[in-house]
Amino acid sequence: MIFPHPALLPAGPLMAVDPGSKTLGVAVCDAQRSVVTPLETILRTKFTFDAKTLLELYDERTCKGLVVGLPLHMDGGDGRRAQSSRSFVTNLLRVRDLPVCYQDERLTTFGAMEQLIEAGVKPSARKDLVDAQAAALILEAAIARAAEGPPKPEDGGPPA
Repeated sequence: MIFPHPALLPAGPLMAVDPGSKTLGVAVCDAQRSVVTPLETILRTKFTFDAKTLLELYDERTCKGLVVGLPLHMDGGDGRRAQSSRSFVTNLLRVRDLPVCYQDERLTTFGAMEQLIEAGVKPSARKDLVDAQAAALILEAAIARAAEGPPKPEDGGPPA
């Protein structure tokens, strides 16, 4: 089930995924949603394998919801990559119905790369870490947005 806002996701640990054409960056948070950890980068092969791997991680961490990065254009519009993320979620929900929320991921890969550089990670290692780090930034943004609460009806949110 797709939720319109992260504040509406069930309580407990969350997982975030940064879906790229070649990899899936994965991050998780604790049950209190106070600590976000980059988990791993899954090299994409076939969807069935990708979904199986992602859902195994989801279950191992007893996650209660999934936050999926949505790569919008800088003007906020959808493009090919955003449509690909939506298709990934549609296919994943056919495998298992779970709480999903999209999170704008503009500039997260850039931010993740900057964090890795500042942390002194060698260039050869950055490629393997950047997608999971980007997923962590996506999850942090969703948690921050959830803390603000869902939008009120007068701000475009659902009716009370």
